[in-house]
Order: sequence, then C-alpha cells, then structure tokens
Amino acid sequence: MNLYGKAWKYGDNVDTDQIIPARFLVTSDPKELGQHCMEDADPEFAKKVRPGDVLVGLKNFGCGSSREHAPISMKAAGVSAVIAKSFARIFYRNSINLGLPLFETEAAERIERGDDLELNPVTGEIRNLTKGETYRAEPLPAFAREIMGAGGLMNYVAKKQGLGKTAKPTASDYDPQRD
Repeated sequence: MNLYGKAWKYGDNVDTDQIIPARFLVTSDPKELGQHCMEDADPEFAKKVRPGDVLVGLKNFGCGSSREHAPISMKAAGVSAVIAKSFARIFYRNSINLGLPLFETEAAERIERGDDLELNPVTGEIRNLTKGETYRAEPLPAFAREIMGAGGLMNYVAKKQGLGKTAKPTASDYDPQRD
C-alpha cells in the first residue's frame, strides 16, 4: 500500500530532542507525545500536520539520544514516513521496531516543504507529485518490512509466537506482501 502526504522539510542533524523535547518525556502516552512533536524546531508542526504527512530531513536524521519517544511522537502526530539522506542508526532501528517507514536517499535534497508525495515502502520508490519527479530509496530489508507490516516489533514477535496481534493497527501499518 502506498503512502501519500505533504512534505515537512528540515535540515541536517535533526536530533531526538528536536523531534520530542525532553521536557515532554514525563509521559509515554502517544497522543500526548504527538501533540508536542517537533515543537522546538517548528512550533506549528503538531497543529498543522495531517495524517499521512511525511517528515523530510537531510543528513543524520534522528541523532542524539536513543529514545523511542521520537518515532512514537511522529506516528502519533500523523506522520506516515520519514525521508532523509541518512539516519542515526539507533533512530533507524527504533523506527523499524515501532513500524515507522524510513526512506534513505540522496534525493531528499530535491524535496521541498509542501510537496505532495507518494511513497512505496516495498520498492523504495518516491514520487514527487508536485514536481512530477520520481526518486529511488533503498528498499528496507524484508525483515524490516515484515516488522512494519505487523505494526511494530511487539506485534511481529506476538504473531511469530502465534499470539496474534497485540495492538490495533495504525495509519502507518501496511502489508509488505502487497503492491
């Protein structure tokens, strides 16, 4: 299933403290975290982001602490995926574990704030509908797509253990076997 949304563009080294400021880490409630997503970097983000929108960064997106709250807050705010030239490795793995699709590509530079995007998590294709351009990201490995298709690592493990799904699916869940 393809993802559709508007681009929210930021620069290099967007750290986890910009994604969800430390002062909001007194809760693990996704809804509350989502209300403060990107608050210090962009005070209007949480009020204006729409379900399906895409965060776009450049180099080293998600650097800083290893907090899982960063991808949780993005998903709760409605972000369907993140595109960047490169990701901090801990953020990358936390995002996979929580079912947030990532697209790593040099083409992140070509995307501008407000561009309408269509993303295919299986193939790594990114279509910029505003500019009429198509970009390629390295598709996530099959194991990562399976984790995301299950809605995150906990659901994936439960499914593998025959326990069924442990949580309701979210807007960013998708079936890696489709498309």
